[in-house]
Amino acid sequence: MSESDGQSTPQDTREVIMEATFRALSKHGYKDLRVRDIGEEMEMSRQVIHYHFDGKYDLISSFLEYIIDQYEGSVEVDDETDPRTELDVRIDRCLFGPEFDDFSHWDRMKVYHELYAYAQNDDEHRALFNEHYDRLRKSISTVIEDGVEQGTFRDVDAELMGQLITDVIHAARGRRIALGHEDAPDEAKRAVNDFILDSLYPPQ
Repeated sequence: MSESDGQSTPQDTREVIMEATFRALSKHGYKDLRVRDIGEEMEMSRQVIHYHFDGKYDLISSFLEYIIDQYEGSVEVDDETDPRTELDVRIDRCLFGPEFDDFSHWDRMKVYHELYAYAQNDDEHRALFNEHYDRLRKSISTVIEDGVEQGTFRDVDAELMGQLITDVIHAARGRRIALGHEDAPDEAKRAVNDFILDSLYPPQ
């Protein structure tokens, strides 16, 4: 289905292109990826990619934002959720991911971390990853700050604690993907619970 038939919206088209990019990256990797490879992964004409994006680099930049949005927008808690439960929800989402109809959390993280590795030599993509890291760390730090203000948690450096938890998440995902240690996320969750989150409570 193309945009010209009047049934597809720009958002629909973008999602089709992004999901096709997932499939192409999973098959070919970033270094060998061509726009043509992405076009072969979708039913729309490849010309629609050129209409929306100025080449491979522009497409990959948008693709990174797409991945990040999927994770940042997928955590839902209500105002009645206590700080510890919200921390558990946010950490679980980062370590184990939301459910997807196509391509699992780890399929997506594999692509994410491949692009992450290339970002060290790419200022624009590195900026995107930095923004994502900062937002993730801030989302965790804010919950800790709320817990301190409510008297649930003891007085701690919430920013530093948020950074520690975020670094543990990144390390566990990297170990799972790069080294094939499938138990890394579960081990990280247990360690965060036992050595970080439990330490937030005042001594009895």
